[in-house]
Amino acid sequence: MKRMPSPTLQDVAQHLGVHKSTVSRAMDPARRQLVKADLLQRIETAAKTLGYRPNHAAAALSRGRSKTIGVLLPDITNPVFPPILRGIEDALDEEGYFALLANTSRPESRGHAIEQAVDRMQAQRVEGFLVASATRDNQWLDTLRQSGARIVLINRTDGRGHLPAVISDDMLGMRLAVDHLVALGHRHIAHLAGPESLSTGMARRVGFVQALHNHGLTAAQVVMAKAYAIESGEQAMQQLLALRQSHPHPHPFTAIVAANDLIALGAMQTLRAAGLNVPTDISIVGHNDMPLLDQVNPPLTSVRIQHYEMGFKSARLLLDALRDRPGSQDATVMLPPQLRVRGSTAAPRGA
Repeated sequence: MKRMPSPTLQDVAQHLGVHKSTVSRAMDPARRQLVKADLLQRIETAAKTLGYRPNHAAAALSRGRSKTIGVLLPDITNPVFPPILRGIEDALDEEGYFALLANTSRPESRGHAIEQAVDRMQAQRVEGFLVASATRDNQWLDTLRQSGARIVLINRTDGRGHLPAVISDDMLGMRLAVDHLVALGHRHIAHLAGPESLSTGMARRVGFVQALHNHGLTAAQVVMAKAYAIESGEQAMQQLLALRQSHPHPHPFTAIVAANDLIALGAMQTLRAAGLNVPTDISIVGHNDMPLLDQVNPPLTSVRIQHYEMGFKSARLLLDALRDRPGSQDATVMLPPQLRVRGSTAAPRGA
């Protein structure tokens, strides 16, 4: 059967008896406010009746714009990132933009995954980048910035303040965690830190030490996890227990603050395997408050960051930069976290 041609803007315009440019404005999210509400409703109804589908990509390219934003995430399987991505998509959709997503943690090409993703996105003429994959002092990120690309970082910084970013207040987050444990009676608190190559790992470690200092305390012990992953949390916890055994202390740690929830969950598994009970023997606080933490045993106390708002605000900041709005090029938006207290923390034994 011969395929019927798709309806065009001209077909919709003729159907309503209006000019083609009016229909074009109504179909463009950036210009639809220029069309009166009643006429806009008539155009949308006619377009649906005729089966017209606007080709936003062709229209954008005809104006030299792709209306596409490249989004680089380190690991889409990490439960932290889906709500961030949802916030990004909601903000972009309001302006008629589309997110082109790349997961940069593929093990078969780990060393070049980010560079390959950036090259492919630039070939697709993305207008800017939202980056959650950056580590501190990334050479590829410097190269991309120096090329003139518009970039906003998500949930981390470049370590030097060269790029705008939307982050959680990690110093406040660690203070909330430490204050909670101290209020329960803990005085000997250890830290399972995140990777120092990530700004979040460094900031949360500094925040932990500072929060203890505010109470006149020092860290019982600090062990750095190799990655934000359950397996790394298991290994870091094994190392922490080995240190406690090889360097006996009259007051061994009774609580742990982990740099993120995956590390905390791995630590809980190691403690369970070692015959230790959470929170009776050791209390644990995570960070991020990813979904379903209330379903683990025991439910994990965690510092909640604003995932959706982080994604939404980062996209808005990038759209502002694309429009050269004042302050969008060097802004850092810091979102306040909250503490969600659950069953993984309690007063130390004998308190």
